[in-house]
Amino acid sequence: MTERWALAPAEDGGAELAPLGPDGLPAGPVLREADLARAVRERPGVTRWVWRSTAEVYPRLLATGVRVERCYDVEDAETLLLGHEGRYGEPRSAAAALARLRGGPVPPDPPQRSAAPGAQAQPSLFEPRSVQAAALPLTDLAEVYAEQQRRHARAEHPDRMRLLTAAESAGMLVAAEMNRAGLPWSAEVHRAVLHDLLGERYAGGGEPRRLAELADEVSTAFGRRVRPDLPADVIKAFGQAGIRVRSTRRWELQSLDHPAVKPLIEYKKLYRIWVAHGWSWLHDWVREGRFRPEFLAHGTVTGRWVTNGGGALQIPKVIRRAVVADPGWRLVVADADQMEPRVLAAISRDPGLMEVAGQESDLYQSVSDRAFSGDRDQAKLAVLGAVYGQTSGDGLKHLAALRRRFPRAVAYVDEAAKAGEEGRLVRTWLGRTCPPAAGAGDTGDTGTDEAGIPVEPVPPAEGAEPQEGRPWVPGYASSDARARGRFARNFVVQGSAADWALLMLAALRRTCADMAAELVFFQHDEVIVHCPEEEAAAVVAAIREAAGLAGRLTFGETPVRFPFTTAVVECYADAK
Repeated sequence: MTERWALAPAEDGGAELAPLGPDGLPAGPVLREADLARAVRERPGVTRWVWRSTAEVYPRLLATGVRVERCYDVEDAETLLLGHEGRYGEPRSAAAALARLRGGPVPPDPPQRSAAPGAQAQPSLFEPRSVQAAALPLTDLAEVYAEQQRRHARAEHPDRMRLLTAAESAGMLVAAEMNRAGLPWSAEVHRAVLHDLLGERYAGGGEPRRLAELADEVSTAFGRRVRPDLPADVIKAFGQAGIRVRSTRRWELQSLDHPAVKPLIEYKKLYRIWVAHGWSWLHDWVREGRFRPEFLAHGTVTGRWVTNGGGALQIPKVIRRAVVADPGWRLVVADADQMEPRVLAAISRDPGLMEVAGQESDLYQSVSDRAFSGDRDQAKLAVLGAVYGQTSGDGLKHLAALRRRFPRAVAYVDEAAKAGEEGRLVRTWLGRTCPPAAGAGDTGDTGTDEAGIPVEPVPPAEGAEPQEGRPWVPGYASSDARARGRFARNFVVQGSAADWALLMLAALRRTCADMAAELVFFQHDEVIVHCPEEEAAAVVAAIREAAGLAGRLTFGETPVRFPFTTAVVECYADAK
């Protein structure tokens, strides 16, 4: 049987489908099936389905118990190809691609939809017409697909670009399956945690007892009523006390000598939990023992994932107590060890850094032994400074030491930064492209580009802490060329790490297909698999093997290793 088939869902629940030839066009008659799921189920020999959008098709198949091995997401591929061609920001729907191909007027992309709290995300087929991309007849879809194959052949590195597109499509399948599975979540434990932290809830939805007490302590310290949830009010109160502050972020407050500081910091910490993961969040996002955010496999320009609602990628450590495996099951929590420095070694081909990254031991300690007289902290600052562009003060001194010992690694990110400053295209190892300044928008506080895709890294929100190991870099579309250079420096590493992670997930998904185990959580360097206790050892081995395979597929044969620290636990909080 032909390996590739095109599939175009119909509004009545059926589908058009046809086998595809080597040129990507139909190699046989277009068939009409009355039932989408049956059309796929009855063709087990198809190894890759070509369709417009995974979000449109795959949730419907999963709902009927149909799982597919591989797919090709035409609209996701269009996004990657447009970026690679320096045309980032142009409409990326299949209809837009067809219009460009035929020389007709190009329709704009539909607006981004928002998540619906409290329910599993519906496939785009069930979205209102205003936010649903236009469907294409199968012959038109195949025409777009065939042209995309020709565009892949014209890429800078065609084989890498094809691999990137396949990896992205695999990531879309993983995301859809994770959305359906949900993250095991104990509402009972969550409520107990909230009660311990925040105290009793008052009628009317006001602040819980502990927050009210802390607010009173802050007001008492200032000698007047102060709203600790209003930064402007707090800054004004400090000013009246003769203390000038620019913000109410913790690292600035901690340097102050005032009795309001301690209760204020505690209030802000608990207030964030109450607002972001309090009782209302629990009511909206947890159903039938599962937290169900909507994972988006290519949510940022770097390729890192985001979630459409629910804040799944920012679960506070204390709230992780509520992530509890089902009875008789376990959570296999796996963290990639020092992933980005290892990726830098692989993409730069620096012999010294590859030697260091070829060991599964502490990379920063190994770097410090070679270049920093055993000072691990300096080594870590130097490596992260090279990736994130900290080139002043002590960072400049550390970078100079790193450059002497690992010249090719530092030169690689230096060149990326220079290309970014000059407005040239900057690519990951597989070909994901950082948008040029002229072709990207920056909407500032929203953290999204003009096409609605979140831009990462983004500034920490008021009151939030920067994530460990991920200092903020100004947005790529900044008018400051040096700021964009810093983003490009980080992009080649962070984006290549995202490419590797997609292939790791694809390999892990393939192994878990033969088990009861299910992938339930992923962020850039961490994956959680929910499995029966007796499968836990096999899942740990599968993660290790998937990491190795992804390294070879992504970067070729190098000495670099990508080890994971794994923990088999009943509760997510116990893995840290």
